[in-house]
Amino acid sequence: MNLNPYARSMMKLRTHAAATALAALLCAGTAQAASPMPTPAPGLSVQAQSFVEVEPDKASLSARLWENTPAVSSLDDSEQGALREARQRLEERSRQLIEAMEAAGVDERAISAGSLNVYQEQMNQPQGQGGEQEMMVRTRVERPFNVELTDIDRLNDVLDALVEAGVNALDGVQFDLQDREAAADEALVMALEKAQRKAELMAQTLGTELGEVQHIAETQAPVFQPRMMAMRAAESGSASSDEASAEYRPGIIRIDAGVNVEWALDGQNDGERGSEQQDARARDAQDRPDTNAAAREQ
Repeated sequence: MNLNPYARSMMKLRTHAAATALAALLCAGTAQAASPMPTPAPGLSVQAQSFVEVEPDKASLSARLWENTPAVSSLDDSEQGALREARQRLEERSRQLIEAMEAAGVDERAISAGSLNVYQEQMNQPQGQGGEQEMMVRTRVERPFNVELTDIDRLNDVLDALVEAGVNALDGVQFDLQDREAAADEALVMALEKAQRKAELMAQTLGTELGEVQHIAETQAPVFQPRMMAMRAAESGSASSDEASAEYRPGIIRIDAGVNVEWALDGQNDGERGSEQQDARARDAQDRPDTNAAAREQ
């Protein structure tokens, strides 16, 4: 079939475009085959836990004072007067307690008095020869106190002063640390050092070397456990009953910490490994023939 010059020119142009597209597809397929998916860098993950034990240097004492009104069968105007008198007695005892604490060497700022609490109590009181019981009501006014000691050597003196001041209840003594952050840092550093030693031992045993650190995370935040007071009476054979004393032992406070650390192996981190893969792809592209040029020559 005879074609005019214009038709022959258009057919040549279409054939060249098809060949160029086919060459581009072949080139893309070859590039994909020559560039495998990157593999994860070899690494080592280690968990480690550690703890520190420190002697407490702070003590917190909790005590309460209270006064009761006389028990009556019902609340009336006379009960209001008794309540006012009970509160006055409580305030006087509170003042004496604070003075006793200051005389024992406690700083005024370390003594805190809580808010006044008022509540009613019900009780059954026997009445009459037949033993009949009548419901009685009385009111209690109460004030809590808290004493913070930064010199726990004064603990015995302060406890004696509280007893002499006539506290109605000593709720307990807690031992703690003035600087918790320093103890927590020490526990965390020890956990990290332990993780480093474990990783070096594992890498050496397996015949490889540690690279850069890839990831660090806490697996256990530092935990504080304030200790309650432990008391032991003196042996009866060493002192008389009047001279017997008590020995208060603060014990030891333990702070735990845990970490998880990941290292690259053979000194390669992810960035170095990715750079090597890019260099390999560049060298592979230089070795491949120019497919587009081959297509143009056809």
